[in-house]
Amino acid sequence: MLSSLLYISSGTKAPLPRDVIAAFAQCVWGTQVDNLQVILVVEDDHLIQSIVEESLTDGGFEIVIASSGENALELLDASEGKYRALVTDINLGPDKVDGWDVARHAREIDPNFPVVYMSGKDAADWASKGVPNSIMLAKPFAPAQLVTAVSQLLNTQPPPA
Repeated sequence: MLSSLLYISSGTKAPLPRDVIAAFAQCVWGTQVDNLQVILVVEDDHLIQSIVEESLTDGGFEIVIASSGENALELLDASEGKYRALVTDINLGPDKVDGWDVARHAREIDPNFPVVYMSGKDAADWASKGVPNSIMLAKPFAPAQLVTAVSQLLNTQPPPA
């Protein structure tokens, strides 16, 4: 899996721009990297954002973070198929749009859009409010659980057109 990180020295990481990764892949493997696995992460807590970002980036994914439900809806509407999966918190602070709404909107765009929910207190509502064929991770969870959940859903999806 092609990662979007360059290890500079022990314990130091620097993200590489998408075009650098694509150029590297073209030179080394002679292949185009048009479909990097970009994950949309919706989380209003900055500490959790950084944990999720590090986990998914270390797992080989590129991520885009939305700090609110409204921002996530805007990103989804403008994405033109850029995102391969959604990882969303349920409670997004005082935001009127919650994670349930963001996931439903993603599924309106693509009925098979992979969705992973994260929640500390709303996991019990997943059966009634969650979209079908999604995964719920109850906080706290191990970073490896998040990477596994996203990978599991992506591996069951057909490749993007």
